[in-house]
Amino acid sequence: MSYAIVFSGQGMQHPDMLPWLANDETVHAMHQLLGIDDWRACVKDPVWAGCNANAQVLLTGLALAAWAQLAPCLPAPAAAAGYSVGELAAFSVAGVFDANTALELAHRRAALMDCAGESNSTGLMGVSGVTESLLGRLCEEFDLAVAIRNGIDSVVLGGLQVVLPLAVEAAQRQGAHALLLNVQVASHTRWMAAAAQGFAAHIAPLAFRAAGIPLFSDAAGRVAEPPQLKHALARQIDHAVRWDECMESIAGRRVACVIEIGPGRALARMWNGRYADTPARSVDEFRSVEAIARYVQKCMTAA
Repeated sequence: MSYAIVFSGQGMQHPDMLPWLANDETVHAMHQLLGIDDWRACVKDPVWAGCNANAQVLLTGLALAAWAQLAPCLPAPAAAAGYSVGELAAFSVAGVFDANTALELAHRRAALMDCAGESNSTGLMGVSGVTESLLGRLCEEFDLAVAIRNGIDSVVLGGLQVVLPLAVEAAQRQGAHALLLNVQVASHTRWMAAAAQGFAAHIAPLAFRAAGIPLFSDAAGRVAEPPQLKHALARQIDHAVRWDECMESIAGRRVACVIEIGPGRALARMWNGRYADTPARSVDEFRSVEAIARYVQKCMTAA
């Protein structure tokens, strides 16, 4: 048996994340693109860290640096997927494009999304413990849209910032757990239609390669060939991320474990809550590359 890798999205970045990560060529390229000297110092400022233009490049660069430093210690994964902007890292690891292209695409993606959001101040809220009927009422009353579906009762909603606090309060009054997210655009909703169109135009002439490992898209299921890959990357900008379906697809590969690459443990927690028989952990929990590799090897041997 093998293992699967999933790449984190925005919202969990913190200055102490990935304590084992060395400053390699990818980190240097990320620094240059962001115009900074020390990403850890910058992430201490929550305003800087929450800025869409910074976060998308930061997370893409760190994820790819982390994988580059971990990959020599492991066999190839059996599947890969990325959560929201994490999809750029997943596509790169699958061989669709190199790390520098992924960084440039993260930079362009963020700029297009910020531009699309200039006409309306939008954002995201997380809701769990929500019924379909309550979800429908929230979307109708506050003109919200489902941005990410993590499970039957766990979603991320996008909408105008002026109504999001009211929607959070309404959900909480109905017994749901709801909170505002530190994301400044309504990613994966209709408010990002112009960004999706602009991104599709940007990547149309680029030379994508076929995926070298099983790759699952947030918005299009399994993707492999360049036309599919380009369509999927653009579509997920203004269509809901179906992370529940990505998890189902990975579970179908019957892997020994799932490794989340990025800050925090959000994806690992979601996986463990749904597939208790197949363990998931985040690389953010470990202190060294060697410890991560030993864990994965142990899981594969025990399976």
